[in-house]
Amino acid sequence: MKGLVEIINRETERVFIVGVQLKGQDVWCIDESLDELEELVGTAGGEVAGRGTQRLDRVNAATFIGPGKAREFAEQCKEAEVDTVVFDEELSPAQGRNLEKIFECKILDRTALILDIFSQRARTREGKLQVELAQLNHLLPRLTRFWTHLSRQKGGIGMRGGEGESQLEVDRRKVRERIDKIQRDLELVMRHRSVQRTGRKRNQWPLGSLVGYTNAGKSTLFNAITGASALAEDKLFATLDPTTRRLCLPTNQNVLLSDTVGFIRKLPHDLVVAFKATLEEVIEADLLLHVVDISSPQVEEQIEAVNVVLDELGVADKPTLMVFNKIDRVTTPGLAKRFTDLYPNSIVVSARTGEGFEAFMAELGKQLRPVREMLVLSIPHSQSEVIAQLHEVGQVLERDYDAAEAVFKALIPPSHRATFEPFIIREDNLAKLPLPSGNEDGWTG
Repeated sequence: MKGLVEIINRETERVFIVGVQLKGQDVWCIDESLDELEELVGTAGGEVAGRGTQRLDRVNAATFIGPGKAREFAEQCKEAEVDTVVFDEELSPAQGRNLEKIFECKILDRTALILDIFSQRARTREGKLQVELAQLNHLLPRLTRFWTHLSRQKGGIGMRGGEGESQLEVDRRKVRERIDKIQRDLELVMRHRSVQRTGRKRNQWPLGSLVGYTNAGKSTLFNAITGASALAEDKLFATLDPTTRRLCLPTNQNVLLSDTVGFIRKLPHDLVVAFKATLEEVIEADLLLHVVDISSPQVEEQIEAVNVVLDELGVADKPTLMVFNKIDRVTTPGLAKRFTDLYPNSIVVSARTGEGFEAFMAELGKQLRPVREMLVLSIPHSQSEVIAQLHEVGQVLERDYDAAEAVFKALIPPSHRATFEPFIIREDNLAKLPLPSGNEDGWTG
């Protein structure tokens, strides 16, 4: 079964990439898409030996591109000693088989290439299960081409069917059984995550989830502000498995921050479904932090591609903070202001240099504000451990140590109310900290 799922040889392969410019589509669109496809090939470990495009009114049902153009590209591939041809769009099983006959080499589409990258990047058991599920779903309708070496016997009484047909059905059944098993295992993962979220909710810590186009710098930003060590590379899909860490904001608020898989244009629907367990962190988040590479020439297209996936997940209306990253790479005057004006709820940062972090953390404190009670406390000076705990778990707004007992006005998480119950003077959501009577500064007692 493993051999069926494996797509790309781990040795460096020479790759030819193919795209189609459909009627009404701009030339720069196809060029940008092929540039990204070339990056994907490099991430998968391949080397692009050439590229080809064709203008079409509509794709060819049999060969995707025109048969004549396919033969022309096939000749170029033979001269360049190409091992693999990658198409920028998803191919049907029939198109893949027909193109293999013409090119006489391995044919992949964009989806298969992304799946191969995911299979290399997955580290946890959950990630590996999700990748395998997506690969098997992609493989199932294409299974016939793996068994072309098994000849079918001619028809006749007692001779219908044959070895090839029987073997094909056996492997289809095995693939379906494996898909069912993986889906059951992923349901257990989702239930486990649900238990984890219940524990988080007991602490009433809000959850922020980093989303964005692949290679926008999410993991670098995540590591910089949480002290985590999530994999951060200048490659597409460097992060696959989700990571969640506690973040203590300058206001002494504890929040949770989650780093998730990056999105990309033309992300297959089956892939989004397969990674539902991972993307639950996005679905359950109180705030989405949409990280954008502001230095990218395709910044607006990348924002739109992420919004398409968020809409597919049903979270397009969730509160979102736009985080324009890599400001240190921007050389165009006024570019940052143009985007912050376009997206009022936004922050500009550099995850690499730390520029803009102070404003970023302050904005997180505003938008990821957990449920907290404003209490006025009177604590004996001898109870230093209680005072220390107050500063650890709460946000002390005002304090006075001059009276017989120290008086504090602080925001306290409800989960810690019992600890400070004996010291509560009153709940106070509006008034300023009461001052001792007789104080010339206006204490009223």
